This record gives sequence, structure tokens and C-alpha cells, in this order.
Amino acid sequence: MANQPHRGLRRIVNATGYSWAGLKAAWHNEEAFRQESLLALCLTPLALWLGDTSLERALLIGSLLLIVIVELLNSGIEAVVDRIGTERHELSGRAKDIGSAAVFVSLLNAAVVWGLILFG
Repeated sequence: MANQPHRGLRRIVNATGYSWAGLKAAWHNEEAFRQESLLALCLTPLALWLGDTSLERALLIGSLLLIVIVELLNSGIEAVVDRIGTERHELSGRAKDIGSAAVFVSLLNAAVVWGLILFG
């Protein structure tokens, strides 16, 4: 019984703590995460002002949050790859490149969403 997983509210509290620790770790260790988070923070009020409808505001803000989400996943992939070893390996490089490509696609997505809403 001592090693049973937490359930209910205790599980939610623990998960929130782990999530907060992950956000703090990303903020302290990942410059790209800081930059993209600040970009989202600065552009969110602009999205609220520029969006004509609730749907447009949601798309503008959602595209910014997607960048931050993908950067968190990319940073997690990079941390795991770096933990495994420092030697160069084709698969390690591929994993990091694919994670970076995902961030790029999320940035492209935001540019398209913002462009279509503001100029379309």
C-alpha cells in the first residue's frame, strides 16, 4: 500500500507542482522558451485588441500558446537526448532537428494565422 499512486485531489495537486517545476526549469534553462514566452505575453493584449470576434481572438492567442507548448516539448526532447550522452549520434541529431522543425512550423502557423486574420 505504501507505493500506491495518489488519486483525486492529491494527484491534481502533485501534477500542478510538477508542471510548475517544468515551467520554472524551462524559464531558467532555455533562452528560446523565455523569448517565445515573452513574445506571447507581449502579443496577447494585441490579439485581444485586434481580433474582431471571440473566434479570432482565440485563434490569435492559441497560435501563440502553441509556440510555447511546442518549445516546451522540444526542450524536453533536447534534455533527454543530452542526458543519454554527449557523443554525436545520427538519431540524437535527428531528434533534435525534428524538435526544432516542430518549433519552426508552430512559428509559421502563428504567422499564417495572424496574417490571415489581420490582412485577409
